[in-house]
Order: sequence, then C-alpha cells, then structure tokens
Amino acid sequence: MPWKGEKDMYKIWLSEIILQQTRVDQGMAYYNRFLLAYPSVEVLAAAKDQDVMKLWEGLGYYSRCRNLLATARFIVSKKAGIFPKTYQELLMLKGVGPYTAAALASFGLNQPHAVIDGNVIRVLARYFGIYENIQTPTGRKIFSDLARELIDIHEPGVYNQAIMDFGATVCKPLAPLCTSCIMQKVCYAYQHQKTAELPVKQKKLIKKQRWFYYLLVEVKDALIVRVRKQKDIWQHLNEFILLESGKALSKKQILASMEFIDFVNLSDDLPTISKVYSQQLTHQTIFGKFIEIKLNKKPALNGYQLKSKKSIQKLAFPGFINKYLSEKQRIITKNR
Repeated sequence: MPWKGEKDMYKIWLSEIILQQTRVDQGMAYYNRFLLAYPSVEVLAAAKDQDVMKLWEGLGYYSRCRNLLATARFIVSKKAGIFPKTYQELLMLKGVGPYTAAALASFGLNQPHAVIDGNVIRVLARYFGIYENIQTPTGRKIFSDLARELIDIHEPGVYNQAIMDFGATVCKPLAPLCTSCIMQKVCYAYQHQKTAELPVKQKKLIKKQRWFYYLLVEVKDALIVRVRKQKDIWQHLNEFILLESGKALSKKQILASMEFIDFVNLSDDLPTISKVYSQQLTHQTIFGKFIEIKLNKKPALNGYQLKSKKSIQKLAFPGFINKYLSEKQRIITKNR
C-alpha cells in the first residue's frame, strides 16, 4: 500500500479519507489517481468542485468528497497549507473523526493516539473476550480505553499499523487463521471456541426502498440536468428530471404521472421507458427507471440546465444514473 510509512500529512489525510467506507483494493486506485491529478493540498484546494466530484465518482459516500474539498481550502486559506500538529486540532477538520485524527497524529506526527477501526476492535474483542457491542456508549468506552492503554508510546504509528494489519490478514472476520496464529495460547476466543461470536455484531439495519423515475429530456442533442442541492443522498451530484415514488409504478402509472407535466404531450409520441435499475446504499435501496423524451425546445424549468451530450460525460453522476448511461452507450456503439 503506497501510503504505508508515509510521513507527508497531505498524502496520509488523502488516503484516510478515501479509505473511509471503502475497501483497500478499490481505494488504492483512487488514491493514485487523486495524487496524479492533485499532488498537493494547494492544487486540490484550487480545483473545481465538479472536476473533483467526477474523479471521486464511483467511491460513493459523496459527503467525504465535499469534506475533502472544504478541508483542503481551509488548510490553504487559514493554515498556510500546513496541517494541524495536534490530535485536538486535527479533530476539528471537516470529515475528520476520532479514528482519522488518531491515524493522522500517529502516522504523520508519531503521537500516541490509538487508531480504532473494525480490525482493531475484532482483535481486542477476541483476544480479551469482550462481549460489549461497540455501537453502545459503554462498548465505545471499553474499546477506546483499552486501545489507549495498549498503545506503544514510542512507536505509535508502527503499533497502530501492525494491529490493523493483524486484524486484516490473520484475525479476519471470516475464516481467521487461528490454527497458525502466534496468539492462540493466550487468545480468549480461541481457547473458548468463541471466535465466530466475537466481536458482538450490531443489530441488522432496516433498509428502506425508494423509487426514482428519471425523465431524460433531449432537446436538439442536449439533455436537461441539474445539481442535487437538497440535504439528501447524492448531494452536489448531477441528475435528470426526477419523479420520486414511494412504490414501484407500472408503465401505465408512469404515463399517468407524466400527464401532469405541462411540457410533455403524450398524444404526440410515447416515451421510451427503460428496464428497472437499482443501487444499494447503506440505509436504503434505490430502484427506478429512465424515461426518454424528445422535445423541440427547452421547457421553462427552474434549476435545470441544458447540457450537450459531450459535456454530460464530464459531469459527476451517482452510480444509479451512471449504470444506465454506460449501458445506453454500449447499445449505441454496438448498433453503429
């Protein structure tokens, strides 16, 4: 991993933000692309929002990208391009929580702050036999206090990386390498056959479903788009005209709902309706379809812009829309 042993605070911070809610194998490619495009915090701070969002496209959890830009601009404008030197100051940066602040402080500044991620929690829970759920206030305190007690004050960065790597490669969530583990004689979970029970898992999330029906309105080889500004999923990403429903709609119901849109005249030509697309998010699943409509002129719609199909390719869209656009492009290319 290119960030291992790194002392440049910008590179450590970039890797940590990318790796929040992202697998290492996926995050590494984004890390390399970001460093190539934005080699310093100054270059990132000066970048256009849409360019950075486009590069982030596919990583999900776009609030991380918005925080990335906000923090980069804060560091440059208020801190002369220099990252804070203490854990408490790092904690005040947008998008930086206790885990990321500890990682920055220990890896970049060699300060004794324990990093607590899923790998660390798993090692501690199994080794010490801790049954408290990390999602509870009591659980968070138990694991935090224990991690702080165990930190190597002389080489905190090395220790943090070691215990995280141990959890990722040996004390794995599934099929841990217990039979060859050097800790088996003193590991509570191994000695009591409780490896599969620890750590205690949080309760299963109840995920809601939402149905998005997007109108792709084409006007002379251009499409009508807008930026999602509401505080909801995909904020600051682009989208087409949206009809949201609390349930799945039949073709007849979709056409009936479109009759209330004043610029659509269904007597002229029936729109093309796509198959069902979906995207799984942490707390919800998005389902929906895309409805293609051709018009002779742009309707009066507040907040929407007409973008050429060429410029559309440079805009950042959520994965739900990108899946449709990429499949549509393959069909067009195949039929040429």
